[in-house]
Amino acid sequence: MGLWDKLFGEFVDVIEWTDDSADTMVYRFERYGNEIKYGAKLTVRESQQAVFVNEGQIADVLGPGIYELETNNLPVLTTLQHWDHGFKSPFKAEVYFCSTRQFTDLKWGTKNPVMLRDAEFGPVRLRAFGTYTISVEDPAKYIREIVGTDGVFTVDEISDQLRNLITSRFATVLASSGIPVLDLAANYDQLGDYLTERIAPEFADYGLALGKMLVENISLPTQVEEALDKRTSMGVIGNLDRYLKFQTAEAMEAAADNPGGDAGAGVGMGMGFAMAQQMTNTLADAPQTAKSPPPLPTLTSFHVEENGAATGPFDITTVRDKIQRGEIQPQTLVWSAGMTEWKPAGTVVAFANDFKQVSTPPPLPSDD
Repeated sequence: MGLWDKLFGEFVDVIEWTDDSADTMVYRFERYGNEIKYGAKLTVRESQQAVFVNEGQIADVLGPGIYELETNNLPVLTTLQHWDHGFKSPFKAEVYFCSTRQFTDLKWGTKNPVMLRDAEFGPVRLRAFGTYTISVEDPAKYIREIVGTDGVFTVDEISDQLRNLITSRFATVLASSGIPVLDLAANYDQLGDYLTERIAPEFADYGLALGKMLVENISLPTQVEEALDKRTSMGVIGNLDRYLKFQTAEAMEAAADNPGGDAGAGVGMGMGFAMAQQMTNTLADAPQTAKSPPPLPTLTSFHVEENGAATGPFDITTVRDKIQRGEIQPQTLVWSAGMTEWKPAGTVVAFANDFKQVSTPPPLPSDD
């Protein structure tokens, strides 16, 4: 600086910073020789904090307000050096203004796909991106750990490091979540909240506060998405035979609207062949698509009493055979589902005619 800059700096007694940028996080107030006059006015606006650095050591951090730089207002500086009154600056210090507002719409995304195992699709590769917000929470720590002696520190100078931190943690969280690929979209909010909680302590190590992380999209590779789209299309089409018929009818209607011209004739011929082929396929498939006959009715079965014990069940044909052979007599007890109790076979309607058909042998001839 020249002589006029030095003289002008001696008479300037207001120290302030009006931020006209959208990305400046820390600004060092420029003063010739870092000389600050006794009684100077320091203005710290809302969303700002001022950090005094004396001989490389952070002396004070002041919040929003107007301060007169005197001994009783800066007790920490008072312990660091002696204050002399007069035109000459009583001390030399650096003033850093830290913007504590939210820096929004910061981007993050995976440079390389995240490999994980999905229960439905098996091994898959996923890409993801989103946004996040940050703010300076601890100005002193932020200057010590990140800014150093940088006169103008912007968010771009740290965004790459923060982005790498986010994507690394996101890969771990996503791979261990166990959420199916097709259900990820329904869990974006939960993933964002969990990532915010997981990463916030690491941002705090830099003196930053992580406001909110948003997961905007998680996508599959292009080839996998195309295959998935085809699978979805088949589900939308539903019955392929009906779809083809509908398409044929639509094409024929369009050809009828334009009967003239080679295109209309060609379409008509094509549709004619298509309809013929469709009819052939329909006739060929007719026997296969005919309705199957209904199942045969279940035959009634009976339990039969033999020598005081229940035997069976026997179907009705078997019981009739036993009646013909004389193994079952009219007084033989039988039971079937739906009967309240055991009944003589001769009283059961199903066997009434069977007992009538049984021929009774004639009496034996007498000896007379």
